[in-house]
Amino acid sequence: MSTSRHRRWRRKIGPVSRWLPAFARLSTVFLLIALALFVALRVAAPYLISTGFVRSGIEDTLSKWTGYHAEIKGSPVLEFWPTPRITLNQITIRQPRESGDKLLGSIESLSADFSLIDALRGRTSFHEFHLVRPNLALTRDEKGLIDWSYAGLLARAIGGVRYENGAEVLDPDLDAEIGAVTVEDGTLVVTDIKSAKAYHFDSVTADIAWPRLSGAISAVIIARINGEDLKVDFASRQPLLAFAGRNAETRTSLTSNLLTAHFQGIASIASLSALSGNITASIPDVPALLAWSGKSIPGIATLKSASLESDIMSSGNGLRFNNLSLSLNEASATGVMDLFTQPGKRPKIGGTLAFDQMNLKPFLDAFALRLAAGEAEEVSGISGPLRVLDVDVRVSARRAQMGLFELSDVGASMIVAGGEAKFDIGDSQFEGGEMTAHLEATQRDFDGGGKLQLSIRNADFAALAERLQLKGPLPLATGSLDLDLQSPKAIWTTGLADVSGRLHFWTGEGTIPGIDAAALRTQAAEKPFFPLSAAAGGAFAFNQLNLQADFANGSAEMHDARIAGATQTLTLSGVITYQSNGLALSGSLDATDPAKAAELPLLPFFIGGSWPNPVISPVPLFGNTPQAQ
Repeated sequence: MSTSRHRRWRRKIGPVSRWLPAFARLSTVFLLIALALFVALRVAAPYLISTGFVRSGIEDTLSKWTGYHAEIKGSPVLEFWPTPRITLNQITIRQPRESGDKLLGSIESLSADFSLIDALRGRTSFHEFHLVRPNLALTRDEKGLIDWSYAGLLARAIGGVRYENGAEVLDPDLDAEIGAVTVEDGTLVVTDIKSAKAYHFDSVTADIAWPRLSGAISAVIIARINGEDLKVDFASRQPLLAFAGRNAETRTSLTSNLLTAHFQGIASIASLSALSGNITASIPDVPALLAWSGKSIPGIATLKSASLESDIMSSGNGLRFNNLSLSLNEASATGVMDLFTQPGKRPKIGGTLAFDQMNLKPFLDAFALRLAAGEAEEVSGISGPLRVLDVDVRVSARRAQMGLFELSDVGASMIVAGGEAKFDIGDSQFEGGEMTAHLEATQRDFDGGGKLQLSIRNADFAALAERLQLKGPLPLATGSLDLDLQSPKAIWTTGLADVSGRLHFWTGEGTIPGIDAAALRTQAAEKPFFPLSAAAGGAFAFNQLNLQADFANGSAEMHDARIAGATQTLTLSGVITYQSNGLALSGSLDATDPAKAAELPLLPFFIGGSWPNPVISPVPLFGNTPQAQ
């Protein structure tokens, strides 16, 4: 059985062994013939193809593509190994003189592969273009479109492209092969007619793959602008639609030391009317980016970094950012934002952001309105955001920090409209109590000043004093505070001497450590003056505190502050110069219950010196009132 099986296999293998050597011989012959033809063509090509023929062919190709007239001054160089290639020098591309003689650009050296078979048949076709030090100039018109060319094939293809059934469609007579294009050490100037600005790109290096006009494109471009290198990765299955300023599927990335951004979706270079896709952006150093771009946003120094990721789409007269993830410094938020733009009106930003933890100061600085007084000359001629942008943003945060103050469960809003800016904390938890605040910038971008209104209810001021590491005899109690301040400068950049306004502070039961009422009476009876520390052996317990003060010119004027204890009441009035911690106060200590006035007679005194250890001088009583004992 086994012998018959081997015989069958030998009968099948036998014929194959007979024809395999013949196939190998035939293949070898064909390969040798092809190699001989290849070598023969390379050897004979310099004698069969003239340099002038290929030169005129590439001149015609450049003119056909751009619609301009290509002039070649340098002597061309032909190479036939390993592939046929021509190199041209000193190329100028300009509009025909009868049409205006407009210069599109110049190219120091251009190389291109060409088809040897086509050249032998009297035709020229080129691919794999390499441009060395091209100098090009383009114009962006008032509609946002690039003037790509005068009347060449590229312009006709851009003008004739159609969008049908979700695809880019181009008539066959407008289609053409392109291949690969590389650019080395080029320069590009784009003149924007609408803004009357010119953008200069130097040291341009590009690698572009575009097999056919009707096909997809991918490009990597590196350029230097204002001393910073930028890398752009661009890809699109509908490049002609994109260049025509119509909606097209694109994938674009921008990379530099100052900014990293990526967009994928549908976009137009002319408008944002049908934008849709996903965008990510990261700015590691916001002040550096603004300095590079020549812009200035006052007070932005504390905003070091920013990033966002969002789905973006056109919405009416603006843009909507859905599923937004935003980071400012170490604070991260999610939410929805809208950018509204209407002809004749200022752009407006609106939306809601929810933070887990945030620092309010950088958030305010992100919407900073003007430099503090004395810095305005450095930005003369630059309009602040109050003049160019409206804002209506709602913010919530589980935890928030403003300087040394910590808040929780914060609900806030930022509104900029009509030349004014308002920041409101409508609700927050502060030191066991509640806090609301209103910060307002008045007209003329803070040239007219700003104001702060603060209201705190039932907060633990003992914990606050410990957190702020305040020194000296201060009231430690749960209390409430109303503060109304004005300043000619931005509230978050103003100095103490710039503040004016009013304060009202009241509490329930508490203590003032460092004040011993009994020791105070003893020292007053024995000495004409003594430091407060001499009467600091105990604490003054009180049932109620009520204090009012006015602020102006770096000092606070206290009006009849009354601190009522169980047996004695302390009253204070006068001036506190808080820049130098100086005190000039008149005070008194008397019995809380008038029936005990004989036991605890009135003790008037004067407080001078500096905080936290001022000097106390008892004031003699005249008339029938008894002297303090």
